[in-house]
Amino acid sequence: MGGAEMTAKTPIKFGTDGWRGIIAEDYTFENVRYCAQGLAEYLEDQGLHFHGVVVGYDTRFESEDFAAAVAEVLAGNGIRAYLTDRANPTPVVSLGILSQKAGAGVMITASHNPARYNGFKVRSAYGGAAAPEVLAELEGRIADAQAQGRIRRVPRRAAESEGLIVLFDPGDAYRRQVGGLVDLEAIRNAGLRVVADAMYGAGAGWLAHLASGRTTVVEIRGERNPIFPGINPEPIPRNLGALFEKVREVGADVGLATDGDADRLGVCDEQGRFVDQLRTYSLLALYLLEVRGWRGPIIKTISTSSMLEKLGRLYNVPVYETGVGFKYVAPKMLEVNAICGGEESGGYAFRGHLPERDSILAGLFFLDLMVKLNRRPSELVEY
Repeated sequence: MGGAEMTAKTPIKFGTDGWRGIIAEDYTFENVRYCAQGLAEYLEDQGLHFHGVVVGYDTRFESEDFAAAVAEVLAGNGIRAYLTDRANPTPVVSLGILSQKAGAGVMITASHNPARYNGFKVRSAYGGAAAPEVLAELEGRIADAQAQGRIRRVPRRAAESEGLIVLFDPGDAYRRQVGGLVDLEAIRNAGLRVVADAMYGAGAGWLAHLASGRTTVVEIRGERNPIFPGINPEPIPRNLGALFEKVREVGADVGLATDGDADRLGVCDEQGRFVDQLRTYSLLALYLLEVRGWRGPIIKTISTSSMLEKLGRLYNVPVYETGVGFKYVAPKMLEVNAICGGEESGGYAFRGHLPERDSILAGLFFLDLMVKLNRRPSELVEY
């Protein structure tokens, strides 16, 4: 299609963590394909196209079909797409980039946003958010593809037969990784009662699978429902009434909530009271420093807790501050080999894993903190 025949195109701009738009308005199959085309051309110029791209998706409306559209465009550019075989959390997909030794990753998700949104996250070869300068270059390449009406695409069935689209399950690699990072047996044998709120998102089943044993995990809102009835899938108090109520109803020791793509964590104590994200991050940092004996820098965003500064002084570790968004946090974590990075929205990342927010691992670390210190959340807050 020539430029003269083109209608005005939606400008694609990457925010704090990817491009998001309203489904069927600016978030269309055409625009998603342009995003994939721009990414393919960038990877080719960087010599990363030989390694393939991991493509994953969450439980939102049509996410699996948008992901397939991305895979078709990558295939059309001669790049192998490792397409996940089901909806997965963003951190599981990000680890899949490492397990497949891919050159990049794409996650179709709008994370915690309302149901009418979907999105396009780009992940670098190291499994974390692409750096701001990479995203800026992608925006330019996408705009050029739009201006020229340039989309190269191979239909899925043909691409699969040619080995250019390969279905895979990233879950096994993730389970192995997490099993090496946290004492799952101690958690499973602790006899805790945990309520896990998946908020209808991609985190459904993960905490129950990893933590259950003598410990009981009661899951709520674990079914797929792209409408997210009555809530936005963001783990903040106004969306967590069902979690608070269930914790009190079953006499749970703690409640853990994961957002739409399971990269953000919300915590409530045994009385169904929300533990704010700043306290949660400080407790996770305390866990790494005190319980695990880790040493190294801590990364926080501008608006994160001053409690982290106090921990830094107490344990003689540096605390670095970045702009808001993991596109700033992830590169800084890699630069200084930080033990953790976090932000005020409930996203936390850890050394030895990924420079990527992971609510599942963060939730398991929180449970291990409870077990190792033999304290309930309300007691930890006062610790």
